[in-house]
Amino acid sequence: MDFIEPYVVAFSDLAWSYVFYLVIGGGALLLLYSRFTPFRYVKHAIDLVRGRYDDPDDPGDVSHFKALVSALSATIGMGNISGVAIAITTGGPGAIFWMWFSAFVGMATKFFTCSLAVMYRGRDTAGHIQGGPMYVISEGLGGAWKPLAVLFAVAGVIGCLPLLQPNQLIQIVRDVVFAPYLSFETGHFRFDLVAGLILSGLVATVIFGGITRIAEVASRAVPAMVVLYMVSTLWIILYNLGDVPRYLSLILTDAFTGAAVAGGVVGTTIVTGVRRAAFSNEAGIGTEALAHGAAKTGEPVREGLVAMMGPVIDTMIVCTCTALVILMTGVWQTTADNGVTLTASAFDAAIPGYGAYVLTVCVFFFAVTTLLTYSYYGAKCLSYLIGARYVKLYNAAYVGFVVVASVASIDAVISFADGLFALMAIPTMTSTLRLAPQVMNAFRKYSASGSPGGTPTGRPSRA
Repeated sequence: MDFIEPYVVAFSDLAWSYVFYLVIGGGALLLLYSRFTPFRYVKHAIDLVRGRYDDPDDPGDVSHFKALVSALSATIGMGNISGVAIAITTGGPGAIFWMWFSAFVGMATKFFTCSLAVMYRGRDTAGHIQGGPMYVISEGLGGAWKPLAVLFAVAGVIGCLPLLQPNQLIQIVRDVVFAPYLSFETGHFRFDLVAGLILSGLVATVIFGGITRIAEVASRAVPAMVVLYMVSTLWIILYNLGDVPRYLSLILTDAFTGAAVAGGVVGTTIVTGVRRAAFSNEAGIGTEALAHGAAKTGEPVREGLVAMMGPVIDTMIVCTCTALVILMTGVWQTTADNGVTLTASAFDAAIPGYGAYVLTVCVFFFAVTTLLTYSYYGAKCLSYLIGARYVKLYNAAYVGFVVVASVASIDAVISFADGLFALMAIPTMTSTLRLAPQVMNAFRKYSASGSPGGTPTGRPSRA
């Protein structure tokens, strides 16, 4: 696979050199176009997640809460642990600032994309209600735009294959759990292969149950794994609380100098931050709309408000904690580790003897829940292209690809995923910008139907 790697990296870099402007520029336009109005309803969004407005008779498959945690089970994953480490080693500490900026813009993007995912739902060949960018394009823009829908679905089928998650999960298990007892002097291909086979079997037991089973698993696992990870990182941060201002200042200053990377420039730092944020919170990519499009609601705006919470939880909170742990411990300057191993080194330095093992447990849950959700995303894309009857074949191929990704190099894996995400962003952002007025019309009706005190309760139509 080594001979393919340079081409994969070149493809990813080329794609993001253009898509970067679409994701950030388009997101900024959506933020300004909305006049920041959706942000006034953060409390209402929390009430929606808590199930205060759930109606069992609404169309869809899962509740607001389960739709959110299904999406979070994909976004709060290796992007928060491995992705942050890659961002720091590639773009310097300043890349974290651009992850924050991308997440802030991404809140508006998710509000629009996920509102549209419910507003323009379609049906697959089995007659089931489905949502996602390909249905938004087909139902909202018409047949002339179908090539964009096909582009998203094709890129989604490939881009949602298990890539970073099995690769990095097996890397941390190998380096933290088995390396002290086994010799890998002649390589670790055999270990990675066996571990990949075991992981593929675990994934197979869940993904054949579809979104309801995945949402059920995610709704239990995601809150627990977030609590475990946050308790661990906050303990480390509180123990080094006096250093927090210094490292926050480093993030801000490095964001505009790129000095942390030899030969780096501001552009490299910005693009790195945006790419890692895209992999972390998926705003503008379209995958998040696949999960939120399955929400049991007749109100598109509600799901948009719920989805808007994702980048806050995912990037602004979880990724920031990871970054501070890596920076505070200094491992980003003293070791040659990369990806998840760098984060493990940081945890081990902060909590000697136990830290790396705590992180390994977190990584296991992060990676597995992400794998489960991505299988659903890819299956929905294939169903749109050739019919729902082939979903089980996709799931079988997905399980097999877990093994392939387990033995691949980290650079090839992350670049391949980045490139496909860039292709998915093109139809997602294009259709969202075209249909943004429909969302704002629905939002204004939703706001106007509020009860005294400003809590929206109405059910506006599509437009």
